[in-house]
Amino acid sequence: MATLAIVSEVLEFVGSYWWLVFPLGGIVGGWIKGAEAWSDRRRKDRIRILELEREKRDHVTQAAQSQQEDIDRVLAKHDEIDGRWFHYEMDIATIIDFPVMVDMREPAVRAFHEAKAEADDLRPSNPELLKDPRRLADYRAAVNAYAVAFEAAEREARRRRISGYSDVERGALTRARKLIALAEDPGATQAERQMAYRRAIDELQGIVVLPSRATTALESRIAVALPSAERRETDTA
Repeated sequence: MATLAIVSEVLEFVGSYWWLVFPLGGIVGGWIKGAEAWSDRRRKDRIRILELEREKRDHVTQAAQSQQEDIDRVLAKHDEIDGRWFHYEMDIATIIDFPVMVDMREPAVRAFHEAKAEADDLRPSNPELLKDPRRLADYRAAVNAYAVAFEAAEREARRRRISGYSDVERGALTRARKLIALAEDPGATQAERQMAYRRAIDELQGIVVLPSRATTALESRIAVALPSAERRETDTA
């Protein structure tokens, strides 16, 4: 009964003030349009926020990828220079052809070895540590210095070859080069190879300081070429 009374009063009010419907309708319509516009702005704002978040994620991903590529490039450059140096360090014949590369009396060679030591010291065992920008910058600078120093030393060694040595030293280097070729010859007998190796080392005494890796590598190649029984006899001797 109370509800019916209220409805009746509302209808009576509307009936008495029907002329207010038109201006109120305009006001309500404005409210509705305003609410729709506000809702549309909110929707657009949400879309823009999502776009900004996606752009931020993409930027972070691209930055991380770019940093990793930078790290990989620096490590690869370090490895490439190491490989070029190991070609000298592991091959006596190449050292004989370009003895300046192992002559620590040469300023360019000393600078190269110092730069190599610096780059090696700054290279972490875990590459992830290079994600520290300052650490990567220091390592990159060291590797670049290593590359420049190696190029300078190699250029000088290839320019001079054995020209800086006396006639006696050049003769010893030439003989040592031929003896090393014989020691490397699988067609020669084991006795010939062993004798050639020992004589080559004697010729180089006082002229070239051979890296231990080079002599070990050549000795290993000669030993591997031996038949098992002959290798045991040589080792015993």
